[in-house]
Amino acid sequence: MSPEATPLLEVQDLKVWFPVYGGILRHQVGTVKAVDGLTFSLKRGEVLGLVGESGSGKTTVGRAVINLHKPMYPDVELSGEISFRARQDSPAVNLNGLGRAAMKPHRADVQMIFQDPFSSLNPRMTVLQIIEGPMKIHTDLNKDARKERVLELLQRVGLQPQYAERYPHEFSGGQRQRIGIARALATRPSLIIADEPVSALDVSVQAQVINLMLELKKEFGLTYIFVAHDLSVVYHIADRIAVMYLGNIVEIGTADQVYRAPKHPYSKALLSSVPKPDPRSDKSGRVILQGDIPTPLAKPSGCGFRTRCPIAKPECAGLTLELEDKGKGQMVACPYVD
Repeated sequence: MSPEATPLLEVQDLKVWFPVYGGILRHQVGTVKAVDGLTFSLKRGEVLGLVGESGSGKTTVGRAVINLHKPMYPDVELSGEISFRARQDSPAVNLNGLGRAAMKPHRADVQMIFQDPFSSLNPRMTVLQIIEGPMKIHTDLNKDARKERVLELLQRVGLQPQYAERYPHEFSGGQRQRIGIARALATRPSLIIADEPVSALDVSVQAQVINLMLELKKEFGLTYIFVAHDLSVVYHIADRIAVMYLGNIVEIGTADQVYRAPKHPYSKALLSSVPKPDPRSDKSGRVILQGDIPTPLAKPSGCGFRTRCPIAKPECAGLTLELEDKGKGQMVACPYVD
């Protein structure tokens, strides 16, 4: 495989299971299978959109890639491989389950933009201190050089340099998210996990932030995993879209394939739920799923979507789901979509 074709990230059979304890003696009473056998790859310079309902495991995937689960939940069960190559000529490193010390050399190359700009910034720190923090740990820049880079980043994300001495409470939600983006860029990463970065923002501000992220992608050669539940937002920024349901990918393909010609029944239901700007538009093709998403504590056997699927068959209870190519690289985890 040529260096140009070498994926930046390869995830193979990733599982993230959280034990659930109960009773007086706190014995394990169950397991939340938040991610249950996920496989995908990511090219350099690509934007992969992860979409699905709340509880489908999107955020868990992002946090697993950046290896945040072990420090937060020591009892979490992690398996599978997260193969990461920061540079084309660098060897692959399995990030899954690395300890704090072993993960530290790779933190600068994998950064995260968090969902809530109001809680992801320390209210007791100035903007300068917030953006400068990662550089203190991962770079050899002196104080003056760090400050100069902070001011450059602020300008690049559309904020005034004099804002560096202000505190987070003095900014709007959109401005705070721009600060979060600047912090993620501070260490010059090759991969950024964006966990629903615009879901807490007004619609007009969402467009500004999305366009900013696209500009930064071209300027810095970034690769994104963009987590969201709004297909229309993901379609605007993503090169490929992966649709998740109950810890598994049920369909993955190019943005045009998934958005304009979805094949899996769940993808069709997600797409039909996107609001139409014209209230007089035809709603006859809308797909309305029955019931709620099952709990990851007790996933249905076989295909997890079969309890809500309009084309489910009795055989679905015993299926071993695998993504199959349905043409032009559009992969679907259902044998009956044709």
